[in-house]
Parts: sequence; C-alpha cells; structure tokens
Amino acid sequence: MSKHLQQGAGIEREGSSVGLMIIGDEILSGKRQDKHFPSLLQKLKDRGISLDWVQYLGDDRQRLCHALRSSFDRGDWVISCGGIGATPDDHTRQAAAAALGLELVLHPEAGQLIAERCADMAAEGRGSADMRVPENQQRLKMGEFPAGASIIPNPFNKIPGFSIRNHCFVPGFPVMAWPMVDWVLDHLWTGLHHRIAWAERSWIVYELPESLATPVMESVEQEFPGVKVFCLPSLGAGSERRHLELGVKAHPSRLDAAFEALRQGIEALEVQTQAESVSKGVTAT
Repeated sequence: MSKHLQQGAGIEREGSSVGLMIIGDEILSGKRQDKHFPSLLQKLKDRGISLDWVQYLGDDRQRLCHALRSSFDRGDWVISCGGIGATPDDHTRQAAAAALGLELVLHPEAGQLIAERCADMAAEGRGSADMRVPENQQRLKMGEFPAGASIIPNPFNKIPGFSIRNHCFVPGFPVMAWPMVDWVLDHLWTGLHHRIAWAERSWIVYELPESLATPVMESVEQEFPGVKVFCLPSLGAGSERRHLELGVKAHPSRLDAAFEALRQGIEALEVQTQAESVSKGVTAT
C-alpha cells in the first residue's frame, strides 16, 4: 500500500484558543456573503497560528455580550469583525464593554483621528470640520470604547478599531478590516507566531468503509494522547472513486509513530483497499 504524506503547521496554546467572530445581520440573512473567514484564515496560517473556532453572530447586543463574556473568561485570543459603527444596529462596542463590566468612554486618540477624518471630508466638500455639529458628534461615538482599550489604526479612513484583553475589534468592511488585522497580527500577536509546530501526515484509501476505519482511529488516539486522528471522506464524482483521506496531526516528535500505528491498523483489516500517492506542499514553522 503506497502512502500519501502531507505536512502542515500551526500552534498550540495552553489554556486559551484563537477565535474569529463575524458579526452582522446582513451575513446571517444572506444579503451579504462573508469574505472574512477565508482571508483571515490565510493570514493566520501565514504566521503559523491555528484557528480554533469561528462564530457568526447577528447584531443582537445580549447575544454578543454572552459570547464575548465567554471568550474573555476563557482568555481566548479573538478577532471580531463588524458592528463597531455608531448606528442603532451596531452593538459590538457596547457588548464588549458590558461583557467586561466597563464603561464606554471616548478614547482621546480615537477622538483626534475622527476629527482629522471629518476635516479631510470637509476639505473634499463633504460636511463640516466643526466637531460641534450634530453629525460629527455622532461620528465621535465610533471612538467610544471600553475603558482601558487601545486603538487599532485604520489606514483606509483613520477611524480606528480597538483592542482589549487579547480581543481585537475591526469594522465589517474588508477594505478596512484586513489591513487592520495585518497590523494586529504583526504588532499585538507576534508572540503567537510559529510557537509550537503541528505536523500532519495522511494518505488516501479507496473503498474502505468509515465504520471499519473508526475503531482503528480510536485506538490510535488512546495509544497516543494529544494526537488527533482525522478522516475526510469523499463520495466520489465522475471518474473519481469513493475514498477516505486518513491521517494524524501531532507534534513532529510524535508524528511518525502515530502515523505508523494508524497505517498498520488499517492494513491489518485485510480488506480490499488501495492507496494513491499525492504530492502536496510543505509548510514548516
């Protein structure tokens, strides 16, 4: 039986996880398609950071508060996209403050940046630079963050996001959010880059029922605590045959032994199986 080997990399964090919150009724209703997940997943992978969970949430302050309180309590590292504006359907800033039991206060630097943005717009013939006018007073609310928060610079239009307790809040617009996330990852999350390697080895087995493979997979996880065994089934389509991709994810020091145990266990089933070798790239920490 020939084998297919693949290696990947991620990180391991004791007692905390990395999460992504994507917020907005427009996502849940289908009015807009989420673009954040694939883009931010790649940004994390590029820096050797594994993503542990994702939540899609509507613009519901109570639900947001509950979700954020949970992630704050766990000590997670979180990127939150959306809901930090100042219209009635934006609740993320308020929910973050409530989750931490803090007041919303105007961040001085955020206020200055918003004033600069208003002046830029006035110079283009859009509105007034006078921060006393009602529309600019409303814009200043976008700089009200939980007390003690730090700002996240926004190179698109200067109106910042904020970070507090390893949670980073950016707008829902990708053109603003993605450069801000780059800044977060390269200034605030550098300690998470390529910390502990995870490697992956897998191979493809044809015409093997999952029900036969499952006991072998369970025995490998029992024999090697901390190792993850996975199965990615394909039903086949056209000329592609039904198959399973079977593999293990583990620290490099334990990878080969766990993979060999899985391979031997599958071969011991003495069923008619075939495997096909496939080459893929290697990412290392």
